[in-house]
Amino acid sequence: MIPLFRMFAGGPLGTGNQWFSWIHLDDLVNLIYEALLNPSYRGVINGTAPNPVRLKEMCEQLGHVMGRPSWLPVPEFALKAVLGEGATIVLNGQRVLPMRAKELGFSFRYPYVKDALKEILSA
Repeated sequence: MIPLFRMFAGGPLGTGNQWFSWIHLDDLVNLIYEALLNPSYRGVINGTAPNPVRLKEMCEQLGHVMGRPSWLPVPEFALKAVLGEGATIVLNGQRVLPMRAKELGFSFRYPYVKDALKEILSA
């Protein structure tokens, strides 16, 4: 998404109302590391941040952090033409929460998308 926003061509896919679960790479690595060291971490543990956002919000935050507009949505028909049935995954989205990680007391360094994006783009 970053290259499109750099060219002032960023925006949500479809309506942008679909849920977008995300995680900062540092948090994902720390979660995996903790799971390898701590025997309490058993079974499925969702590697997602605790605050999923709508894709529209993700694009707005990315545009804000980059100082770029988020005005150019990709229409559903275009996604379907390019991705075929795979567009369904992108257009429906999923709201995945890290319930088990939170129960185990995992501490996210970047629980909010705005902070994660600021850190990523400052590097």
